[in-house]
Amino acid sequence: MKPIDLTIPLGVGTPPWPTYIPLQVQYFKRLAPNGANGQVVTHSNHVGTHLDGEIHFYTPGKDIASLELDFLMHEGAVVDLSDVCGDYDIYTSKMVEERVEVKEGDILIIHTGYHHYGWDQPTADEIRYMIKHPGPDREFADWAKKKKLRWIGVDCGSADHPMNTKIRDWMPVQAKECDAHFVKKYGKTLEAMFTPDKYQVMHIEMFNHGLIHAECVGGDIDLLLNQRATIGCFPWRFVDGESCISRIVAFVDDDRHAKLMAKKAKASLTKFGDIAGAANPKLHAEARKK
Repeated sequence: MKPIDLTIPLGVGTPPWPTYIPLQVQYFKRLAPNGANGQVVTHSNHVGTHLDGEIHFYTPGKDIASLELDFLMHEGAVVDLSDVCGDYDIYTSKMVEERVEVKEGDILIIHTGYHHYGWDQPTADEIRYMIKHPGPDREFADWAKKKKLRWIGVDCGSADHPMNTKIRDWMPVQAKECDAHFVKKYGKTLEAMFTPDKYQVMHIEMFNHGLIHAECVGGDIDLLLNQRATIGCFPWRFVDGESCISRIVAFVDDDRHAKLMAKKAKASLTKFGDIAGAANPKLHAEARKK
């Protein structure tokens, strides 16, 4: 088995979830005259690829340290919804099951394509990445619970639709855009679509069932579109942690890994060595056909 990294690069330029504290790095000693470099790092738990824990929204829930490795690592599926989801769109369980096999108890990674707008990509667009990405409604949340998914990962700023969070209040221009989009596409206003009882449904109605999620997934996710793999999330053993910066990795057998790496060798890469997905429509088409 060999790994494929599904983690975005983490640096001072990595945007946190809106209004949260970004990563800050400071040297407190240097090789001259101390003989070693040392750094102090300050950040919120919601910057870069990270796992939201139960106690992020559910007071009696588990902290990050309580999550067992056999929960964090399991078989799973990576679904590509980029062909049916654009700005402000809503994705459904039907869209997922039309594209990849999802088994009971799986880990599910959702590729909306919006990691292409992440800070590490040549097509970076922070507003689009954090504010305009697609998201689900309660139908999807209910399906995920019935499917007994272990955890979910998304390649954008939140597992909830951005306009079903506080972002709706913080970004009135984009909220107005979303409202017009909803009326045109779904025949409902934003307020009618996301009523107060649905507020942050992917957090509030999931974490109390132990169904948590990772956000800002990316890396070489484009190699695994609509495929299955063993998937692992590796946060710190963080006592009292409500969430945690994490490394997320897919594991495939050696022969399959060699074929995927040959495909990557033909692709354009970011400056950090990941696939620059938006610049490779042919790669996406090949992955969807597989």
